[in-house]
Amino acid sequence: MRDKSESHPSTNSEDDHRSSPLLDLACAEITESSNSKTRTCGPFPGSGPSEPQAPFPDQVLENVLENVLHFLPSRRDRNAASLVCRSWYRAEALTRSELFIGNCYALSPTRATARFTRVMSVTVKGKPRFADFDLMPPDWGAHFGPWASALAQAYPWLEKLHLKRMLVTDADLALIADSFAGFRELVLVCCEGFGTPGLAAVASKCRLLRVLELVESVVEVEDDEEVDWISCFPETQTNMESLVFDCVEVPINFEALEGLVARSPRLKKLRLNQFVSMAQLYRLLLRAPQLTHLGTGSFSATEAGVVGDQEPDYAAAFEACRSLVCLSGFREIWADYLPAIYPVCANLTSLNLSYADINTDQLKSVICHCHKLQIFWVLDSIRDEGLQAVAATCKDLRELRVFPMDAREETDGPVSEVGFEAISQGCRKLESILFLCQRMTNAAVVAMSKNCPDLVVFRLCIIGRYRPDPVTQEPMDEGFGAIVMNCKKLTRLAVSGLLTDRAFEYIGTYGKLVRTLSVAFAGDTDVGLKYVLKGCPNLQKLEIRDSPFGDGALRSGLHHYYNMRFLWMSTCKLTLQACQEVARVLPNLVFEVINNSEENAGDEVETLYMYRSLDGPRDDAPRFVTILQ
Repeated sequence: MRDKSESHPSTNSEDDHRSSPLLDLACAEITESSNSKTRTCGPFPGSGPSEPQAPFPDQVLENVLENVLHFLPSRRDRNAASLVCRSWYRAEALTRSELFIGNCYALSPTRATARFTRVMSVTVKGKPRFADFDLMPPDWGAHFGPWASALAQAYPWLEKLHLKRMLVTDADLALIADSFAGFRELVLVCCEGFGTPGLAAVASKCRLLRVLELVESVVEVEDDEEVDWISCFPETQTNMESLVFDCVEVPINFEALEGLVARSPRLKKLRLNQFVSMAQLYRLLLRAPQLTHLGTGSFSATEAGVVGDQEPDYAAAFEACRSLVCLSGFREIWADYLPAIYPVCANLTSLNLSYADINTDQLKSVICHCHKLQIFWVLDSIRDEGLQAVAATCKDLRELRVFPMDAREETDGPVSEVGFEAISQGCRKLESILFLCQRMTNAAVVAMSKNCPDLVVFRLCIIGRYRPDPVTQEPMDEGFGAIVMNCKKLTRLAVSGLLTDRAFEYIGTYGKLVRTLSVAFAGDTDVGLKYVLKGCPNLQKLEIRDSPFGDGALRSGLHHYYNMRFLWMSTCKLTLQACQEVARVLPNLVFEVINNSEENAGDEVETLYMYRSLDGPRDDAPRFVTILQ
């Protein structure tokens, strides 16, 4: 039930809604944000006779235009600029340094690289978010191979690469290492398919590497192919600023890691995996007191950890890290070691305990020191009383995520409307909340809407099917209605529980800024979804699972689908005939019907994934995917 790969709620990757569907389709999947405020006067790396030249008739106009475009940091603004005229379209393409691909199948790699010839940073996303919940077969696609080949040929000067939910192989990583001489940053979020040989290639050949982050990714481990990748980093002083490998479920060479940390004076971010013990963490802290972000590893004593006749002074090691503001890890936490982090708690702005099975009293001993905390992730093992302690101390909290220890429907969860309402009363600067629980009341949600009007992201996941307010036995309509009415900045919403069409009418009427809507185990009739599709002009992503919406609901969005990035509907009441009808009406969209089992070979649609594409259907669809023409 957890989804940890998302960025801070204040950062949105969606594009602005466009009045023209075709214009939106042409530019929304390729977006950029440039932080440069000055014009690049010198020749760009790789520019030469083979690069297309499109000089402006007026050189002064060209200079002014390029300077203006460099002052546009957001993707939405740059997209708008590219639509002004052909000159602006060309100039905008030439001034892009960062390329964002929201869906790897929305266009071909060759189309992207042909238009944008001066890119130095690329972000590519693959599978939709519901893949994190095992709702998509693992071999569905999102192969990075074609993108790797195109980027290697078009951008030999590439410095940064961020991938999310992509299938990345060791061969892909080797190609990256061989192709980009100035490569500095690799971030793989929720990716799979690669192993330690690929990591070793990057570590050994990317001599200027500053950032290597493996976040919630699956690193394949084969006994006969496992490589000591940590030892492959340069033996001289490195430029490493961030090293994240907490998801690597295999022991690492600690001596090599300690040496790497010692040779990396710029290292600010280090997140360790569960095989790094508390004693080893102590040694690393002595080597890198300059850290600002730390993932502790196991936070337990998997070895003796004794120096001389006494145990190391862990608290002193933490206290020496005076710049530490972000703390995570605690994979196998020992409560006796918790006092060691007390010295740094006063400066923490981010604390992630979502892997730590700690109780209320243990949390209280830590949270009472965290007055500057802005981001907090935790398990529901802290109970309502723990949330009340957070509310009493963390007055500057902006983001809260509460994950369940036990996500079964039949269990009585340890957190409820009591802790939820306490947070709303004590943390009035809250901007983002993800709250998973087994029970919730309308009154508590209404209180949240009134006490925290600055909410941008509101995700309430009531575990169980169609659960009403446990006090009044009424649907949760009024609670979610209050959220969209009172939280004027809301852009992301997740709803659950017993909901009637009235709740979706509220969303359609008041959720004018909502860009992402997730619906799980909720809904009444097709009319509810019609309200949303007709009333939310900025809706970009619509995710629906285990809901009663059917063909009528699907047809009601014909006017808006070109403006959306994607629609996902799984375990609903869709028929193949209706999907085919909509596909014929909207030829510029791709309709993928995914049936995981042969039992659904008839007219019933198990999963519909609809998305925009400039290049039509993909050519690597597996057998269980039917692309409607």
